[in-house]
Amino acid sequence: MLVLKRKLGEKILVGEIAFEIVEVRGNKVRVGITAPREQQILRGELVTGPPAENATSVENTGSLC
Repeated sequence: MLVLKRKLGEKILVGEIAFEIVEVRGNKVRVGITAPREQQILRGELVTGPPAENATSVENTGSLC
């Protein structure tokens, strides 16, 4: 894993995809992503499944969002 430090407004480029730090609030970071429309971008939990503590709420609502 590559770990990089970035300041607010700085970007990381991966091919045609750009990740920009748009907000830092406490221990949370908001990242803006610029990518071609045909590039699918998913949150990790949607690919690997919800954590065990969230599984019940997902089953009860039938939705991840």
